[in-house]
Amino acid sequence: MRALQLLSDRKLSIVDVPMAAEPGPGEVRVKIGAVALNHIDVWGWRGMAFAKRKLPLTIGAEAAGTIEKIGPSVEGLAVGQRVAIYGAETCGMCPACHAGRDNLCENVAGVRGFHIDGLATDYVTMKARLVVPAPEGVTVRDAACTPVTFGTVEHMLFDNAKLEAGQTILIQAGGSGIGTAAIQLARAAGATIITTVGSPEKAEKARELGAHHVINYREERFEGVVRKLTKKRGVDVVFEHVGVDTWAGSMFSLRRGGTLVTCGSTTGISAEINLFQLYQQQLRLIGSFGCRIENIAHAMGKIGTGIVTPVIDSVVDLEDIDSALDRIEQRQVFGKIIVTL
Repeated sequence: MRALQLLSDRKLSIVDVPMAAEPGPGEVRVKIGAVALNHIDVWGWRGMAFAKRKLPLTIGAEAAGTIEKIGPSVEGLAVGQRVAIYGAETCGMCPACHAGRDNLCENVAGVRGFHIDGLATDYVTMKARLVVPAPEGVTVRDAACTPVTFGTVEHMLFDNAKLEAGQTILIQAGGSGIGTAAIQLARAAGATIITTVGSPEKAEKARELGAHHVINYREERFEGVVRKLTKKRGVDVVFEHVGVDTWAGSMFSLRRGGTLVTCGSTTGISAEINLFQLYQQQLRLIGSFGCRIENIAHAMGKIGTGIVTPVIDSVVDLEDIDSALDRIEQRQVFGKIIVTL
């Protein structure tokens, strides 16, 4: 079978690898149909893996496919069923896993496509507990956007930030994959949405998605606009994933007692915090990584009922992966790039 492997920094190749193993007890073999690209794929491609890994490495952290074969003792799944695949190899045995906090697994082997072999391959054999069935009407392409993109946003907004109807949220980088998901999920929850983008074209698309106020960060200081829009009160929640470039402004945009939740740092990993501001304004800063498996199911349910829809920038073949990763790195996308197999 084929696999898209990282051979060295910024060098990818489609190679022939042995067929995925026959599924054993509690396992399934999935035929991969679509891989959704993320910034974590860009980081791995650039050589920014912050843990030991062994090359060559099959890339791809977020994907969906169709169950091709089922091993013994697997219940609730069927051959031909569309499934999304959880993006990390968790143990399933520790207290966090038993409590449904999969992203806090104490014995996680790593993130697929970043620390361990990923999902940009024709077939993968894995534990059945790590696949999530897609509801009727949800395509493999849309399901591929749920394990990292919509799942991460569900976890950030509702498990961590506790976003509620009537609140105001600032969503950084509204044209990114998770930004487009956050706009839709926050709008569906009844929040007022302020978002930042980098071009007039992205601004128009963000408004079409449901953003109430759109700020072009290349033309205006977003934190000043936020204070003006909220009559100096500030927002209840900031959805942060940009990092150094927006961190100080994001904190300044919060109301007293507000919550900043972050899942990324695409512009750098070290930022200063004004401690006086932190404790005097009684702010809450929450780090969020990945999601619970249940978040994926919730997200696909919302897609299935039409509450939200994955925004697809483009669909490319395996052969075009380098240009796709380069476009993400250069912020030349709106929504998700999907790789088809």
